[in-house]
Amino acid sequence: MTRPPPTAGMRHVALYVQHFDACEHFYVELLGMKVEWRPDADNVYLTSGTDNVALHRATQTFAGYQHLDHIGFMLNQPEHVDAWHEFLLSHQIEMRTKPKTHRDGARSFYCLDPDGNRVQMIYHPPLAGQWENR
Repeated sequence: MTRPPPTAGMRHVALYVQHFDACEHFYVELLGMKVEWRPDADNVYLTSGTDNVALHRATQTFAGYQHLDHIGFMLNQPEHVDAWHEFLLSHQIEMRTKPKTHRDGARSFYCLDPDGNRVQMIYHPPLAGQWENR
């Protein structure tokens, strides 16, 4: 069997979160995503225009089952990494690392959303500029 055509990339992440309202505030008010769809009070789908993050209110059934290392948000310029770091710090977002330039030329830092999910803000040269008007 031959391989099907390539995917369009990973454009969707779904997270169970215990601090639902605080997480929605983080992704919408701080990171600038927009609510795409709210099917009910326990689920919201957010978009940046090129991707989708679903937040699902964690219940006892799902609490503690998240096995995710981190999610990453792509940035178009290396200096945008530092600007995002300063902005999120000014909103008392917990940082896990300071901005750092990696051996491959990428630049990034990690912070935590209100539910403790690691979020990476990253400039990655091979992908930079693909969303210049976003």
